[in-house]
Amino acid sequence: MIELVATCLFGLEKQLGAEIDALGCRRIDTMDGRVTFAGEMCDIARANVFLRTAERVYLRVGAFPARSFTELFDGVRALPFEEYIGAHNAFPVTGHAIKSALYSVPDCQSIIKKAVVERLSSVYGIKIFPEDGAPCRVEFFLFKDVATLMIDTTGSALHKRGYRPTSGAAPLRETLAASLAMEARPREDTLIHDPFCGSGTILIEAAMILKNIAPGAGRNFAAMDFDFLPKRVWRDAADEANAAVRREARPTLYGSDTDGEILKLAAENARRAGVGECIRFFAADARKIQKVEADARGTVICNPPYGERMLDVRQAEELYRAIAAPFHALSPWQIYILTSHPRFEALYGKRADKVKKLYNGMIPCYLYEYFRPDFLKKKR
Repeated sequence: MIELVATCLFGLEKQLGAEIDALGCRRIDTMDGRVTFAGEMCDIARANVFLRTAERVYLRVGAFPARSFTELFDGVRALPFEEYIGAHNAFPVTGHAIKSALYSVPDCQSIIKKAVVERLSSVYGIKIFPEDGAPCRVEFFLFKDVATLMIDTTGSALHKRGYRPTSGAAPLRETLAASLAMEARPREDTLIHDPFCGSGTILIEAAMILKNIAPGAGRNFAAMDFDFLPKRVWRDAADEANAAVRREARPTLYGSDTDGEILKLAAENARRAGVGECIRFFAADARKIQKVEADARGTVICNPPYGERMLDVRQAEELYRAIAAPFHALSPWQIYILTSHPRFEALYGKRADKVKKLYNGMIPCYLYEYFRPDFLKKKR
């Protein structure tokens, strides 16, 4: 049994924990931006391939109190890094320090590097390491004077699925888009429309969920080159992902935007993700939105401009007022709107049934959820 740490954007911990449960792993601890869990070696591959809301998956080497540089050095040196790092592996050190006496990240990096070298020297009998082999990045996390040492198994972050080589002016991270889609509980009998679709990320993630396409299928991970991890775990994870795809599923999703060029890009992204046949993209102004299928059940999920990276605040406020009436007319469709504006409900003219705090990169924002039909509210 090993311990793994999956990191995520703030606000996604609950969804990430549920995903880890679904893998059959046991959660150990949850804190802001990370979930620690127990699993087998094969779960390094499975977590990287299947987790939709995780940013990275780390192998936890150990943890110990570190209130001084001496404690940090001695604690690192006592850990069995030789079980993971070979004589030729490159092992750069990166990390973070929060609410700890040891707050200088460069100093911590230097001391941890020296301690790992000394530990490996005592095992391999060499003092200078060529580091000309596969990279095995050491990550430290100092929190409240406790140091946790880990090995990064992911490499390029998990939100980089590979289907979006380029994107629009204010791209939504794939992991956050997956979270929005998961929160809306997509179903094959209910269409999904994003009237601010941009490069199509929300719709692509929703379609991948509905077809059960693993987000990490077909991409490479750092741990694929680790000598201590059997190659078969990656083949097994790929086989599991392939067998789980719902090829018979035919979900219906619509994406609209006013930018014709971005719509072409969105269609290309959907094709690369393997869901091109599920999403219909078309040019339309969200301020004039109508039901794309009059008699169908539907859900709107969107990420309109905040006034942060696109438009200014005044223009964003005008937009929220303008979409209010046409969006309200979609009832009983469910509406999910992500924005950072603190007065969105007042501008939109309706209080949300639920508000969930999230982070779009470093921008704090809120998901306003409207899922209770208006006719039910009037009876209350």
